[in-house]
Amino acid sequence: MSERIGFFICHCGINIASKVRVKDVAEYAATLPNVVVAKDYLFMCSDPGQDLIEKEIRNQNLTRVVVAACSPRMHEKTFRAACQRAGLNPYRAFHMVTVREHASWVTESEDEATAKAMVIVRAGLMRVRNQSALIPSKFSVNPNTLVLGGGIAGMQAALDIASSGNKAYLVERQPTVGGHMLQFDKTFPTLDCAACIGTPKMVAVGQHKNIQLMTNTEVESVSGFIGNFKVNVNQRARYVKPNCTGCGDCAKVCPVEAPNEWDVQTRMRKAIYISFPQAVPVRYAIDKKDRGPCVQTCPAGINIQGFVALIKAGKYLESLNLIMETMPLPGTLGRICPAPCETRCRRQEVDSPLAICQLKRFAADHVDWAALPVPAIEKKPESEKVAIIGAGPAGLSAAYFLAKKGYHPTIFDKAPYAGGMLRFGIPDYRLPPAILEQEIGYIKRLGVDIVLNATIGKDRPVAGLLKEGYKAVYLAVGAWKSMKMNIENEDAEGVMHGIDYLNRLNLKQPVKTGKKVVVVGGGDVAIDAAREALRQGASEVKILYRRSRSEMPAVTHEILAAEEEGIKIELLVNPVAVLTEGGKVSGIRCIKNELGEPDASGRRRPVPIAGSEFNVECDMVIPAIGQQVNSSFLEGTEGVELTRWGTVAADPVTYQSGFPGIFAGGDLLTGPSIAVEAVAAGHQAAISIEKYLLGEALAENRPAKPTGSDWKPIPKKVELVPRAKMPVLPVGERKNSYKEIDLGFSEEQARTEAARCVDCGGCCECKLCVNECKAGAIDHEMTDTKETIDVGSIIIATGFDPMNPAKMTQYGYGKYRNVFTNIEFERLSNATGPTAGKLRKRDLKDPLKFTDPPKSVAILHCIGSRDQNYHEYCSRTCCMYALKYAHLLKDKCGHDTEIYNFYIDMRCFGKGYEEFYKKVQAEGVKMIRGKAGSITEDENGILTVKGEDTLSNCLIEVKVDMVILCTAMEARPDAPDVMRKFGIGIGQDGFFQEEHPKLAPVSTPTSGVFLAGTCQGPKDIPDTVAQAKGAAAECLALSSAGEVEIPPMISSIDPDICVGCQLCIGLCAYSAIEFNPYAGISEVNSAICKGCGACAGACPSGAPKVKHFTDKQIFAEIDGILLQEGASR
Repeated sequence: MSERIGFFICHCGINIASKVRVKDVAEYAATLPNVVVAKDYLFMCSDPGQDLIEKEIRNQNLTRVVVAACSPRMHEKTFRAACQRAGLNPYRAFHMVTVREHASWVTESEDEATAKAMVIVRAGLMRVRNQSALIPSKFSVNPNTLVLGGGIAGMQAALDIASSGNKAYLVERQPTVGGHMLQFDKTFPTLDCAACIGTPKMVAVGQHKNIQLMTNTEVESVSGFIGNFKVNVNQRARYVKPNCTGCGDCAKVCPVEAPNEWDVQTRMRKAIYISFPQAVPVRYAIDKKDRGPCVQTCPAGINIQGFVALIKAGKYLESLNLIMETMPLPGTLGRICPAPCETRCRRQEVDSPLAICQLKRFAADHVDWAALPVPAIEKKPESEKVAIIGAGPAGLSAAYFLAKKGYHPTIFDKAPYAGGMLRFGIPDYRLPPAILEQEIGYIKRLGVDIVLNATIGKDRPVAGLLKEGYKAVYLAVGAWKSMKMNIENEDAEGVMHGIDYLNRLNLKQPVKTGKKVVVVGGGDVAIDAAREALRQGASEVKILYRRSRSEMPAVTHEILAAEEEGIKIELLVNPVAVLTEGGKVSGIRCIKNELGEPDASGRRRPVPIAGSEFNVECDMVIPAIGQQVNSSFLEGTEGVELTRWGTVAADPVTYQSGFPGIFAGGDLLTGPSIAVEAVAAGHQAAISIEKYLLGEALAENRPAKPTGSDWKPIPKKVELVPRAKMPVLPVGERKNSYKEIDLGFSEEQARTEAARCVDCGGCCECKLCVNECKAGAIDHEMTDTKETIDVGSIIIATGFDPMNPAKMTQYGYGKYRNVFTNIEFERLSNATGPTAGKLRKRDLKDPLKFTDPPKSVAILHCIGSRDQNYHEYCSRTCCMYALKYAHLLKDKCGHDTEIYNFYIDMRCFGKGYEEFYKKVQAEGVKMIRGKAGSITEDENGILTVKGEDTLSNCLIEVKVDMVILCTAMEARPDAPDVMRKFGIGIGQDGFFQEEHPKLAPVSTPTSGVFLAGTCQGPKDIPDTVAQAKGAAAECLALSSAGEVEIPPMISSIDPDICVGCQLCIGLCAYSAIEFNPYAGISEVNSAICKGCGACAGACPSGAPKVKHFTDKQIFAEIDGILLQEGASR
């Protein structure tokens, strides 16, 4: 049967007919092949127009129909439905061409518009003959709805859906619902309390049985299609369980403060907080970031931010307890640690790093160690004992942590005192023995046995300890063997290596110290030996170092202290021979160096300068160029292998040697290192030993080292506070004394220094809140919860952000204390705000302090709105809330308060708005029609607003105490991310794009996804509520239908052509294509595909095809366009 085509063209009033001669086009169409009827009508989309099409289909037995009208986006469905009602398959039989947008609206000439319309019509008529019948798919609809955003729009939509009996998932990224409306004080024009009308909805949302409220939650991904969406959400841990009563006791003891986001930084909040008293849920949350860089850098993993915060709060015992969770020698390391943590302290971005090491010492020094309570320990059986060889920092640390777990560690050391290098390698004036002894005493109180003068080795081998009943052995011997200089006469009388010199002095053994002493080296041992020689009676002490000052590995303040005591340092000098007379030291021959390329340590290599030799007179040489471990005691220990450096070959994670049950750590594993590294090694070894004794895998489930850089931003304006200076013993008193040089911080110094911490990690995990919470609701181990939600529809109600006007520098926001944004003013006026609802000026020095009420205020409209440099759109609410502010100022500060409203146009368009405007005018508010140009401030904080009065045609200046900037509503910065996840569009203004501004204001191009509130554009509260109700109605209409029809114009991939390159997968915006690894081809999920054709256009092999947009159909349309007049096909 030959095709019988009907053609129908719409006048569209005059939208088409004003340029296109519609009847001429109809007459032309009638001449084309297979066209049996061609008619025009004024409004083809109307009921009579559709009836016309249906009648002609039936009367003329039409097989295909082409309609020339406006946009297919709006009316293709209309005409397709008319064809279907008349008995035709709407996909095979119907095609629509656009002659309004493509001809009438874009062409000036009537002749050109008509000719172009004829070409478009001809192309459509040729295309329709090649269309095939398609059948839509139908799917059942999940009745549940996801509402994204817990502001007034989201809450209203969720309540409407829940009231119908359907379930609503209300997802809000903040800890409470409410949105910006609950930040406001009053609402215009009725001046209702925002909380009074908002909190009932919040409470209803929290209590409704059909609403699952998910605060502190974000959507991670969305898949599926209309009626059947799968939404993956991540509910961030708030570290407070649902049984929280909201009493606030936890916040009272929390030592960490942060700017209060709810009050837009006008005051501080605690790290554990609730946004405002009426929050829903009434449940506190803890603000945690990644652990600070100081904690990440500390080898022992000390909670530095935590113990510093506790010192700031005056809780010294709690501070010490927190330190000792990971490090048992706080007073010792507080004196001698080189503080690698301080190198990454972010306070140095403001002025200088925090004095972390000295604060650690302060905490240890301000506690009575004899009265320090021992924690309750559940002791293991006596047989669960561990042998530790070496009573230095690594051994003491391992014993401490094992004892806390209930095991029975015994430390063996050949020295007469415990402490290892801490006791015998560091002078008393740096580390008084009593400090170390009190910490060792506490470790012993935990149940640690220390056996001194005990030599492990040949007569009592290491492996033999296991036969004695010890279940494991930890080797923790330090690096006591000095490295030689390998120069002539190095063994002459008067040469004593640095570590041997310090050891003998600390053992109180007789040591003959020369009068002129030369120390070779630039590390801590060299500095200590030089300062010891001075105290032992040397008249002249000189340090020779082969590199420059910046490469000296010793701690900087120790180098400076040595120089203050009169010790001279010669740089870029290398010894080549010890000079002797009668076998005794008489001097040392040196050569000068210059720095060359960096060596393995990263420091520039010293290169001798030929012919630069010189002699230094001396009678004693102390080489201090490094140390090695002495592992000879391990000879014959089967399974314990050594490296070429003499260290034990053990696993770097578990510390286990090749002999099961024997572990090694500290210097014996890594070579010489700093004490805090040894303490950390002892802790890790204790973890491994416990796992070994429990029969667990040593490398699994170990505490993770903190990482990440999601830290609290440092405020832009931080008061510069100098780093606390350590009080020291005067030089005159210390040169011949062993009194401790560093005297320690006073309490005032320590608390002031602790207050300099910028709290990078948010919550410092001091755990004070845990002890304070009577409900037991705080859980610092809580983790994020991931969940998949199945819903049939989605409402996006993510709201807006107020514009930050700091970029508009002419208004001085952020520079002048009393220039406020609208949201800041709302919080000042609110009873739960920083001033309890009293309108006050900021103190000129302290931004968190408020003083007197303003006597004059300027309110500036359209800051960032209706401005081609920022946002060209009107924010719609600014005029009215500016009038509200004027009224509130008069009401709260007195009717004699001078108020100036600088406006461009007053847009009072809503119900009761104009009346409110007149009321405010009657209160004496000065209305100045003109935009303010700039704001300046004098030395007394008086603000001068310069602008123009366009009504009087003159420039104007007003002096005021306060300025309020009515800033633009902006799209949220995460709008592009939301757009990608939900497959919706964004307009030029940054807000989400509705499907049609008039006829589909809540719909989006993605079926089943709707918009509500200010995420779609600026609007006031009534319009927001109305749109939310409209979106909810769309969702309910969808769910009540029970099933949804999916258009059949989708892609399919020919498996015989597809080569599996997967190019199409990355291009698909709807994630509708997946790779089948078994077949080696890509496949389309027909339920998700939108038929956009991106895959078909990009595929190099041409495997994807879009139904209803086949090559044959498209080429037929092209042929129709290119066909010469008079030709036929």
